[in-house]
Amino acid sequence: MRTFLHIFWQLLMASALLGSANAAQSQAPQLPEIGFAIIKTSRVAVMEGLLVPGGSFTKQIDSNFSAFLIKHRDEYFLFDTGMGRQIDGQYHADMPLWWRPFFKYEAPVLPAREQLDRAGIAPLSRVILSHSHWDHAGGTLDFPEAKISVAAAEMALIRHPTRGPGGTWASQIASETIKWDLLEFKPQPYRGYPQSLDLFGDGTVVLVPMPGHTPGSIGMFLKVDSGQVYFFIGDVAWTVDAIKAGAPKFWAAGALVDGHAEQTQSSVEQLRALMLKEPAMLVVPAHDSATQDRLGYFPQWVK
Repeated sequence: MRTFLHIFWQLLMASALLGSANAAQSQAPQLPEIGFAIIKTSRVAVMEGLLVPGGSFTKQIDSNFSAFLIKHRDEYFLFDTGMGRQIDGQYHADMPLWWRPFFKYEAPVLPAREQLDRAGIAPLSRVILSHSHWDHAGGTLDFPEAKISVAAAEMALIRHPTRGPGGTWASQIASETIKWDLLEFKPQPYRGYPQSLDLFGDGTVVLVPMPGHTPGSIGMFLKVDSGQVYFFIGDVAWTVDAIKAGAPKFWAAGALVDGHAEQTQSSVEQLRALMLKEPAMLVVPAHDSATQDRLGYFPQWVK
């Protein structure tokens, strides 16, 4: 009888452990084959009128500093890095004192690398920069194992860094240890853009040049598991509302950060036309907190 009770007890405990394991597995997030997660590294509250056409100059809204984690089957990569581990020192080195009240970030900073490490995501093989400005390349040095991919047209800024709000900062991108990788666009039209680069050759991740904000600014189309297409546009525009209105950035900010105003506006108008043609496509600007809030943040996945 004692042996029977002992065996029964062992079976009961094994069943309980198996049930707990199955419950934990069912609660674990299911990763997509192809999808993305938004990694918010910091934010800053700004006057609504600076980001939204017709917005209030007494009401404040958030502007995000985000990195975008892309999962393509067994590969992970970042589109932009947001703020990195060394941002405080970089900011003090390359943001002049007189611009700091107008161009800043708020604590706490949660670097993408730290969020990925905590989630157990292996070192990345690639980081793609929409462009090389300080609030997009801030985490470049956090990924020494990765190749850093940029459009060839962006390398002139990278080789000749400048300070300030519209600068490509030496403290972030001048290290000789960075593994620069030049993206080679092909004369293959895609969704109205004359050049494109199908990153995996399967139509799920397609990069296109969107010059103006910087010479090598690029956008990324991503088709996730559900079939939904997202278009990540960097800083071509700061909010979806601005694109819908066809409006340029607030004049003072645009004069400081847009390298070529007319070319930037041309990219905005092309994007607006594409949104009207493909209303189901969802556009994701790098700083648009309203759009990003609706999609959710890492470790939540969009798939």
